[in-house]
Order: sequence, then structure tokens, then C-alpha cells
Amino acid sequence: MTVAATGASGVSLWPWSVFAALIAAAGLPIYIHAPKFYVDTYGVSLAALGAALAILRLIDVVQDPFLGWLAEAARKWRGVMVLGAAALMALSMLGLFAVVPPIAPLAWFALTLAGLFSGFSLLTILFYAQGVEKAGSLGAGGHLRLAGWRETGSLLGVSIAAVAPVVLAPFTQNPFTAFAWGFVGLALIAALSMKGQWGGGHAVPKPQDKGHGGMAAAFAVFRPALADPLARRLLLIALLNAAPVAVTSTLFLFFVESRLAAPGAEGPLLLLFFLSAAGSAPVWSRLADRMGAKRALMAGMIMAIAAFLWAVTLREGDVVAFALICAASGAALGADLTLLPAIFARRLSQIGQGGEGAAFGLWSFVSKLSLALAAATLLPALDWAGFAPGAGNSPGPLFTLSLLYAALPCALKLLAISLLAATAIPEA
Repeated sequence: MTVAATGASGVSLWPWSVFAALIAAAGLPIYIHAPKFYVDTYGVSLAALGAALAILRLIDVVQDPFLGWLAEAARKWRGVMVLGAAALMALSMLGLFAVVPPIAPLAWFALTLAGLFSGFSLLTILFYAQGVEKAGSLGAGGHLRLAGWRETGSLLGVSIAAVAPVVLAPFTQNPFTAFAWGFVGLALIAALSMKGQWGGGHAVPKPQDKGHGGMAAAFAVFRPALADPLARRLLLIALLNAAPVAVTSTLFLFFVESRLAAPGAEGPLLLLFFLSAAGSAPVWSRLADRMGAKRALMAGMIMAIAAFLWAVTLREGDVVAFALICAASGAALGADLTLLPAIFARRLSQIGQGGEGAAFGLWSFVSKLSLALAAATLLPALDWAGFAPGAGNSPGPLFTLSLLYAALPCALKLLAISLLAATAIPEA
């Protein structure tokens, strides 16, 4: 059986789904669970957590281009780097949720998240960079086909991680401890499933001008992506398009608990949201094959705006309406996570100058910049508006929460749609 045929049937692509699930389980769920866990368990204030997350994400953002450079400079050691990053991420998850802080809770929160974010960043960059080479071996449509498997696994991983502590709560006194150990097991399975998949590809040619020294050589790995106008435009679109997800993931639990007055409904709603995203990923891939990736992506982005405009109007008890919004916005998220990285990866393949690791370091950089800005502004803004987690908030703080959670993402999404509409994207 040829590689392309194997890819078409999916036999050789299941490890990519498993590994994507591992990475995703350490992504958005951390923004969903960790702040509320430290508020409820250790009494850390929202403002302090927001400041800590902002600082950590800024550090994370700065290090991503370096990790992209490392992914290229140490290409032959990618397998070793993957194992090290997976181990760091697993140990950090245990420290975050399964260990009583041996130092001040806020400091422990920052320390463990620093390790988690670093491992997450390196794994993401290596994984997506390797995907460019893998997709090229699958023949025509390989990038969209791989993206369908990869992002379906990613969305299943984020679905399970998002609801795991809630689902485990009736069976254990420490559901977050169980979640952390489950993550360790997933890390082991994912690393073993991708054994032998790393390495290969082509390094970026070294600059000919010797006079620029090591600094020019270091920046040369970013040149293929940054020198291409379309790749630069896609990076900007990714920045704007990641912002709405950053906003909603940061505020989701507070919206359900306080705006809808539905504590306990978070788990089923999160599961509905992420399962809708996972279920939609293959559909978006097929739509992209038929109508073009750009048009399919724009359809998903418009769908997200329609869903969140409705969310602005919700009040206490509107759980059924919000469930419909979760299903619709989750399906729209499937388009974002499946098509936009695939379009970027396809463009890198079209450029054909290597440097995929560095390029996805930049991709990770712009995506996380949105998360950093969200953490730096949203939680402190709620605190300044007089919002307090739980019941008993007055209409003013609750209205602020609704505007931040639902209206702000719509405005940001409109900016991303406008930029995408003005961008010419070749479909082959």
C-alpha cells in the first residue's frame, strides 16, 4: 500500500490524531479550569491571576520564535525534543493540579504554568512543522486531509480535558488530581504512537553573506515565511481570529455560573461545544474541497458571529438557548482550527524553501499573543467592574460580563473576516 493510499484511508494518520489530542488537552482547558481552580481552592484573586497569566503568556509569546528556530537548528534531534517536551508538560500538569503548592499558591501557579506552556509550545511547533512534510507525502489535498484527522483529534482531546474534572467529581474527592494523572497516561500513549514520525525534511539554506555572522543565520530560518506577502497576511489573520477564542475561553465558566446562574451546567455545555467542533472538522474539510478553503472558512466565521450575537441577550436561566449557541459556535470553531492552519501549511509547501518549524513558531507566537492580551485585560476588567465569581452580582457587572464574553468576540471576528475577504488565497 502506498503512503498516499494509506493517508487517504486514514490508517497511517491515527497517531496524528492522538498526538493532537495530547497537545489540545493542555491548551484551552487550562484557561478554562486553572484560574477558577485556584480561585476556589486557594483564594487567589481574579486580578492577581489575570496579571500572572498575562506575564506568563508574554514570556511564552517571546519564546515561541526561539523555539521555532530551535526546531530548525536541531532538526535531527526532533524526536528527543518531543520526548523532553512531553515529559515537561506532564510533570507540570501534575504540579498544577495534583500537588498542594509548597510555596505561595500564586507563585506555584506561575511556575507550573511556565513549564506547561513551554512544553506545549515546543510540541505544537514541532508537530505542525512535521505535518507540512507529512501532508506533502499524501498527494493532492494532503494538507486538508491531514488537517481533518489532526484537528478532529485535537478537538476530541480538548473536549475530554474540558469536561474531565466535572465528570470525575462524583467518583473521586480530587477530580483534578485524577485529571492530571490521566494526562500523564495520554502523554505516554501519544509519544509512543508517533515514534519514528519525526525528522526528515529540508533545512533552510544558510545565508551567503558571511559578514552578518550568527545573528543573520539565526534569523534566516524565519525568512521564507516573513518574506512571503501571503504568509505574512495569514499570520495577521491568525492573530485576529485567535482573539475571540481567547476571550470566550477565559470567561466561559464565569458566564455560565454568574450570567446564566447555572452552576453545574459547565461540564455538559463544554462537552457539547467541543464535540460540536470535533464533529464539524471533517465536514469543513470536505466543504473546503468542494467550495475552496477560503470560502468555507469565511462561512464558519460568519456562523460564529451569528451565534455570539445571540449570547449577548441571554439572562439568568437561559441554559437551553446557550446550549444551542454552544453547538453552533463549536461547529464554527471547527472551521477555524481545521482550515486556517491547513491554508498556512499549504502556503509554506508552495513557497518550498523549508523553515516550517520556524514558521509555525511565528504562528504559535501570534496565536498566543491573543491569549496574553485576553488574560491581561479581561479578568482585571471584570474585577474593576465589581464582578465577583458566583451569585449575587448586580446588573452592572453582569452586563459587563455579557459584553466582554459575547459582544467583544463578534467585533474581533468581523476584523478577521474583513482581512480574510481582502486576501487572495490560491486553492491549489
